[in-house]
Amino acid sequence: MPDADDKELAAQATRPPPESSANSGGWKPALGVVLSEVFNTGTILLSKVAIDWGTFVFSLLFYRSILGAVFTLPFALFFESGKWKDLDKRALGWLFLNALAGYSSPMSLYYYGLRDTAASYAVIFASLTPLVTFVLSILLGMEKLRLGSKEGSSKVTGVLVCFGGALLISLYKGKVLLLGRAIVRAGQEDPNVAAAGPHHLRGTLLLLGNCMSYACWYPIQVKVLGVYPWKHWSSVVTCSFGGLQTFAIGIIMRRDKLAWQIGWNIQLLTIVYSAALGTAAKYWLNLYAVEKRGPVYPPMFSTLSAVFIIILGTLLLGESLTVGSLLGSSLVLSGLYIYLYGKAKEPQAKTTTSGSRDKELQVWPTRGSTSQDTASGP
Repeated sequence: MPDADDKELAAQATRPPPESSANSGGWKPALGVVLSEVFNTGTILLSKVAIDWGTFVFSLLFYRSILGAVFTLPFALFFESGKWKDLDKRALGWLFLNALAGYSSPMSLYYYGLRDTAASYAVIFASLTPLVTFVLSILLGMEKLRLGSKEGSSKVTGVLVCFGGALLISLYKGKVLLLGRAIVRAGQEDPNVAAAGPHHLRGTLLLLGNCMSYACWYPIQVKVLGVYPWKHWSSVVTCSFGGLQTFAIGIIMRRDKLAWQIGWNIQLLTIVYSAALGTAAKYWLNLYAVEKRGPVYPPMFSTLSAVFIIILGTLLLGESLTVGSLLGSSLVLSGLYIYLYGKAKEPQAKTTTSGSRDKELQVWPTRGSTSQDTASGP
């Protein structure tokens, strides 16, 4: 006759498995990363205009990062009061890497790559990030391919379709459907940019470095959440480290005061907007999405920035809308839907597999048993 402990263990064995963490959060992670891409689109468009005005790249990155920390600090003090005491050397080390891989390196590589290539090419090239992140996550064991399953093949197909749409936008123009009228114009051109001249190959390599850095950033965020799960303080420290890193690099490159002066113009608007929304809000939203859905989920939405920039570029900057950009945008959205479909089916597949295994085994655990089910992990 089993005693109370045995009955409790038997009851635990017959309960359905808990809902997978990959499906937690409902629609909120999706809304968060879409907002992140909207903020990112505004940052890119404003930064393009600011750079054409002659803003030094590293001064822009320094100011927006420090302001990002300032904007996030009140939320950290209110929602996570006292959690800064949990910061130790290990957490600070991972947050330093988080700032290096998620802010200093990719943003500087992107802006200098933008100088050597066309703006549309630079934006679309960033759509490689989901593909690289997906491959990197597989190599690191953070994501499983599962090509034999419906959900696994859907994810792979979605990534490839997104990548194909990005290439179509970049390589094929076609007939011009709509020619916009520029509402926002640059005031003056940076002489350093003009002197640099076109270096398409160099710019492509810089943009590839930006893509690789971002691909490393999302798995690093998983480690950050493991050693220091407080998102507000994590954003504050990451922004602070990003500011110190970009200042150190920038002061080596240019020490003249003119490079670090900011006037009451589009430069100041760009810094404030990108600090509040493009840096502070984006970091927090990405951390939330990674916590709920995993490291591959947020970069899959990065292709939306390309679509938003095509639309806003036509309306605000006077860029043309072509057949290639329209077809490519359709492929990007289709690939995103296919990927999200596969991602949404993963928890159901895991639950079904776990339930079938429990029915086949039907083993009553005994007191003192140390066996654990490790196959149902993320």
